[in-house]
Amino acid sequence: MKAVLALGANTRWEIRDLPMPDPGPNQVLIKVRASGLCFTDIHQTRGELPGTFPRVLGHEAVGDIVKLGPGVRTRRMGDRVGVPWMQASCGRCEWCAQGKPMFCFQGIGTGTTVSGGHAEYMLAYADATVLLPGSLSYEQAAPIFCAGYTAWSGLRWADPQPGERIAVVGIGGLGHLAVQYAKAAGFFTIAVSRSPDKDNLIRELGADEIVRDGDGLARIRGADVILGTSNSADAMADSIKGLRPDGRLVPMGFDTKPLQVSLSDLINRRIRIVGSQQNGREYLYEALEMAARGQIKVIAETYPLADANKAFDRLSEGKVRFRAVLVH
Repeated sequence: MKAVLALGANTRWEIRDLPMPDPGPNQVLIKVRASGLCFTDIHQTRGELPGTFPRVLGHEAVGDIVKLGPGVRTRRMGDRVGVPWMQASCGRCEWCAQGKPMFCFQGIGTGTTVSGGHAEYMLAYADATVLLPGSLSYEQAAPIFCAGYTAWSGLRWADPQPGERIAVVGIGGLGHLAVQYAKAAGFFTIAVSRSPDKDNLIRELGADEIVRDGDGLARIRGADVILGTSNSADAMADSIKGLRPDGRLVPMGFDTKPLQVSLSDLINRRIRIVGSQQNGREYLYEALEMAARGQIKVIAETYPLADANKAFDRLSEGKVRFRAVLVH
């Protein structure tokens, strides 16, 4: 089978022929139909996140089950499924016992500790897979498994209350979905974007207001929840100027630079920085269902597997609007 291999830190991806994998106990073999690129793929390729090389990246994969391993009871041949980042955990540590497997030190991650979806076929633990809503296309579904899941989960984790105002910092791969999720959930939604050329599209996505920075956010009465979808820690820190008392900043984008926060802001306005992962499978279910109902639309560029490096380059240079998806 063809697969995209990351050979080492700061090296080009290569398309290689790899042996067809065979599912072991409680695993399934998936014919990958679409695999989304995430900026995490860039961080991994640059060696900025843990992991060994060579490996197949990709943690936004969807496709059809074509083979069942021994002991699989929950899936059937031909099921349309997607595979999230976290596939399995040890089941024995305190975090697993508390129903928080995302904190397990022995967690098995797609594209991290096991091969990901940038390939023609991939293995996954059957219980990790998620059935796709029947009306949702592969190209639309794939980015929901990280970008959509992350955006919706972060909003839910902030626990917004009726009447509160939501701001989204950075209208890119994550942010264009966060705006749609916030609006679909019924909140007054503000986009914090430094790119005037995106304004018309941002309004089409549902934003009620557009501002350029934290000062601009403060001038329009601010926001109770800020979803930090940018990959810039500085942009997220600047947005705090517009965070209302008792407000929550939810960082979702990743930057190697520290987030600078003033203690006076934390104390005087009683604001909170709310760390967020993907937080729970129920949020993925909700994110997919909203997409299947047409409330959320992923804006994506599609590429054949052979053009993976072209997609990688456009993503790393900030030229993709808004997601890149490998289809085959």
